[in-house]
Amino acid sequence: MPITGEMLIGQSKVRGKAGQVWGVNAATGETLSPAFGGATPGDLDTACALASRAFDTYRETTPEHRAVFLETIARNILALGDALIERCMVETGLPRERLDSERARTVNQLALFACVLRDGRFQEARIDPARPGRTPLPQPDIRLRNIALGPVAVFGASNFPLAFSVAGGDTASALAAGCPVIVKAHSAHPGTSELVGQAIQRSVSECRLSEGVFSLLFDSQYSISQALVADHRIKAVGFTGSQRAGMALMNIAAARREPIPVYAEMSAINPVVLLPHALTERSGAIADAFVASLTLGAGQFCTNPGLILAVKSPQLTAFERAAIATLSAVPAATMLTRLTYESYCDGVAKLSAQPGVELLGRGRPGGRFQGQAALFATSAHAFLMHVALRDEVFGASSLIVRCPDISTLLQVLEALDGQLTIAVHACANDYPTLTSLLPTLERKAGRIVLNGFGTGVELSQAMVHGGPYPATSDPRTTSVGSLAINRFLRPVSYQDFAQALLPPILQGGNP
Repeated sequence: MPITGEMLIGQSKVRGKAGQVWGVNAATGETLSPAFGGATPGDLDTACALASRAFDTYRETTPEHRAVFLETIARNILALGDALIERCMVETGLPRERLDSERARTVNQLALFACVLRDGRFQEARIDPARPGRTPLPQPDIRLRNIALGPVAVFGASNFPLAFSVAGGDTASALAAGCPVIVKAHSAHPGTSELVGQAIQRSVSECRLSEGVFSLLFDSQYSISQALVADHRIKAVGFTGSQRAGMALMNIAAARREPIPVYAEMSAINPVVLLPHALTERSGAIADAFVASLTLGAGQFCTNPGLILAVKSPQLTAFERAAIATLSAVPAATMLTRLTYESYCDGVAKLSAQPGVELLGRGRPGGRFQGQAALFATSAHAFLMHVALRDEVFGASSLIVRCPDISTLLQVLEALDGQLTIAVHACANDYPTLTSLLPTLERKAGRIVLNGFGTGVELSQAMVHGGPYPATSDPRTTSVGSLAINRFLRPVSYQDFAQALLPPILQGGNP
């Protein structure tokens, strides 16, 4: 499929007339053709009207029909072949191996939600039969199921151009729930977005669904993104990005005449706790694994380990020396965009200038737009005194906090904001200490990792990719795993309905 620079509004290809968005070669800064036209308010209105008209029909398609639809999207994404990967490599600077893996993840999460649909439990069907003889009052017949929330606005992420973007987890789970989706493509990879959007558009047609089930818009400024969230026909928002942008969307959604949920994944530094006996046993191995996690994908992961907490000791010193040695050999890597690179460099410079912060080591320097990894250290006292030390630096930068004892380490944990992940490295002799820390860890994070790092987010039934604010806007939810579908559903009860009027899932004859 050729890249045309056109938006996809229902089954139409539309040239936007409100400014232009250009793809950029992440490594060189060169502008890529074609130009992508930004949506006008009229384009947005058309997309929202189509989604609204499609909703009631689409939400009542059978789970099997929607499962086949998701599988068709996966097949059509794979059919894009090398054209998708090659365009994505240029726009993001990410290597082919990473993008091959991410495409597989995108396809697999579509398959996961197809399985969720066929399983059926997402509907939460509950039946309380009538008890006419109950005293003092008879009990009515009450039956419950989940239904789709309504059209959903999805904002693609910069750091995962496939798995958290046009056909990413937010889109897959919303479509599985029965919600039409309007995607606002991320300006960092517009060509990639259009190709994936074409695959979804084709799938809508092949599965004979209402055309308003999917649309893809480009925004040359911020006005269309803001208007999309404000539109009365949109009933929920999925977002992955910065805390500033996420909060802006949340404020718009809250100020509406009908406030709506914004499921925003925003900011985390993902602490790693190194307990004393584990450091004694394997400080070198932990250091090597830490550096690998820190520098994976130029550190551009929302689960990147940006903070190390440990008790000051000779074993911690050994860990630091090993980490410095390993880090010094790691080459700089191209970052997603010029702005991402500049923001990372600014964050590293600000961290270096903070009182009580020591630069321990850096990775190898690189060329234009290539982020050089950095490792810092500070005391627990300085960390607790200076709130700026808790800010996320998006990239391969991490800060070691040297604590005088476990009690102080717990104080540091208590001072942290909500996190996506917290990792703990422990051996059996550390378990009593870990047990005492667990209540705090559970309050602070959506996922707790033992003897590993949070940068691998598995697609599974039990995965939670979420956490207390500001990691996400709603700590009760996850954006990865089968439970992600729950964000776009709501319960409805049917009281004293005749069998013929009940939805099939609640009828007595449904096996």
